[in-house]
Amino acid sequence: MRSGELNNRVILQQRATTQDSFGAQINTWSDVTTLWVSIEPLTGRELFAAQAVNTEITHVVKTRYQALFADPKAVAAMRLNYGGRLFNIHAPMNIGEGNREVQLLCSEGLNPG
Repeated sequence: MRSGELNNRVILQQRATTQDSFGAQINTWSDVTTLWVSIEPLTGRELFAAQAVNTEITHVVKTRYQALFADPKAVAAMRLNYGGRLFNIHAPMNIGEGNREVQLLCSEGLNPG
């Protein structure tokens, strides 16, 4: 993987549960690390739900392998934050099982992460 292809800086975030001042549990997102990535859109579609038009765009996000990508279930529960745009991670793929490049299948648009 050439470093020039990784021209976008994103923040990898994981869900955390905290308590508010009334003792209720709320979900928040905490930063795990920042990554240099390339983002390539794949498909887009419109959905009609609850009398509203929603859009969803799927992406392939490529980055260098890191040890935190070893557990696919944990990574699939994370999201990417790219300048306020939120990408839900659906599947991390270790290309060729060589621990050099990871492709993240992501979607954007249907929910706030």
